[in-house]
Amino acid sequence: MFDQLPGRQVQSFTLENDANDGNEVEQSRSYIAPRVVGERLGDCQYIGSPLNRVRGPMKASRKDGNGCAAPGTPTRQDKKGLQKLLLGEDMSGGGKGVSSALALSNAITNLSASVFGEQKKLEPMNPERKARWRKEIDWLLSVTDHIVEFVPSQQSKDGISMEIMTTRQRSDLLMNIPALRKLDTILIINFGSQNEFWYVSKDEDDSEQETPPRNDDKWWIPAVKVPQNGIADVTRRWMQFQKDSVNQVLKAAMAINAQVLSEMEIPENYIESLPKNGRASLGDSIYKSITVEYFDPEQFLSTMDMSTEHKVLDLKNRIEASIVIWQRKMLQKDGKSTWGSAVSLEKRELFEERAETILLILKQRFPGIPQSSLDISKIQYNKAGPIAS
Repeated sequence: MFDQLPGRQVQSFTLENDANDGNEVEQSRSYIAPRVVGERLGDCQYIGSPLNRVRGPMKASRKDGNGCAAPGTPTRQDKKGLQKLLLGEDMSGGGKGVSSALALSNAITNLSASVFGEQKKLEPMNPERKARWRKEIDWLLSVTDHIVEFVPSQQSKDGISMEIMTTRQRSDLLMNIPALRKLDTILIINFGSQNEFWYVSKDEDDSEQETPPRNDDKWWIPAVKVPQNGIADVTRRWMQFQKDSVNQVLKAAMAINAQVLSEMEIPENYIESLPKNGRASLGDSIYKSITVEYFDPEQFLSTMDMSTEHKVLDLKNRIEASIVIWQRKMLQKDGKSTWGSAVSLEKRELFEERAETILLILKQRFPGIPQSSLDISKIQYNKAGPIAS
């Protein structure tokens, strides 16, 4: 699914004659390769160009010599959004804002909720809403073009080869953003038109059935109406395909998200909030169940009360906290004497493996569970990394 992903940055080197003295001058220019299947780029679309994408004619003052949008000419709305990102959502400038990474994450989340929250029917996406989504998500993601890492590179000059450090987009962004763009394209263009069912407001549906209005949690979602004889088999198969496709997109996106979270460093704020040992985190009952001589994870979970989402999340938080505690204690004890320790290094490693197994089963059994305290802490205190100047 993710083979031959688009979105590479390509370096183009040219030699041109200087108009003054005829010497050859080496020039370097970075381009963004197409990120979305079928997307074409103009002749002069540079790194960071999503900030300056302009459709239609422009004034001469905003064009360069090739007739392309001159760099550094964002709209007033773009400038306001950029200011909000740079100030960490604190427009007062008082230094009380969040990190740039969290501000960018919040901006994408809010945009997604605003655009897709209006999609209440199984039908093609409104063209204006689709255009807004693509324009604003391009603008937000253009920031990631300048989150870079240093990599060694060979350079030859006058017959001498030397190794220098160059910058490129951070490897995880280089891999994950094109993959997410591809999933986004699949999701948006997948919904087609049909005419075998239609939608009415719930008030209208209740009046037709002569039933009192319902106090549903999602009262704003329209009711679906189908013919008396039901829908045709071909439409049923089409709807099943839509469901399976969206589920696959969701699973792939969640897998990318889980992988990114697992690679992020554990913030000091989270570590400082942890109890002193695994027993205090788990509680006596859970701790005794995990540290028995013969341990069966399925048997352990069958004894846990997981009747509500809150209880499942609480168990997940306890398990994750105990894993972090045991891992840190194993690192601290590595190379040091364990005399006086209540739990040996080998047993602590065994308990940590058992907790990891329980956590994996919980994630597989409850994929839609809300983010844990550890995940929230990682997102809140995440740092974007080096920014290219």
